[in-house]
Amino acid sequence: MLQKIKLYGTNRCHKSTYYKNFLEDLNLKYEFLDVEECDENAEALRNLYDTKKLNFPTITIGEKKLRNPSDKDLKKWIETLL
Repeated sequence: MLQKIKLYGTNRCHKSTYYKNFLEDLNLKYEFLDVEECDENAEALRNLYDTKKLNFPTITIGEKKLRNPSDKDLKKWIETLL
């Protein structure tokens, strides 16, 4: 079963753009959730962390949460979870 990938970030964040391109280069479908444009996305991101901070970019794959992962770590989790 394919797990859903979500990318929490902002359009002005170069790391968010980097992860968008990274996922697109792998031909993976993902949902981009802009935490500046939408309060619901910001709240969802805050709820992922005990500190309730806007820690972006954050990528979720199913229940797994990755905060600003390295390419190696992200590829590892993509291969493990998808």
